[in-house]
Amino acid sequence: MSVAEEIIDQTVSVTRSGQATIPREIREKVGISAPGKVRFKLDEHQELTVEKVPHPSEFKGMGADSTEGPYAATRELRSERQKEKERDDRLLGDDE
Repeated sequence: MSVAEEIIDQTVSVTRSGQATIPREIREKVGISAPGKVRFKLDEHQELTVEKVPHPSEFKGMGADSTEGPYAATRELRSERQKEKERDDRLLGDDE
């Protein structure tokens, strides 16, 4: 069995407040970091699945590789709108 096919089967305790610690080996293998989020899914057969919820910075697409933070695309759009407004104001001002 290859490392990619390795099955991890571990039992953890649940505290009185309902908390359970995800074992380090599993967190590292799936890339769950703290702080982070996981999703619990319970199907009709009572099978429980725990999945990592990706951080927004992990999504592909516009701004995904931005080093300017999560709102870089919004700032860029606002800047472009401001430039267009200033241009329109200049053009309209020339006609008066």
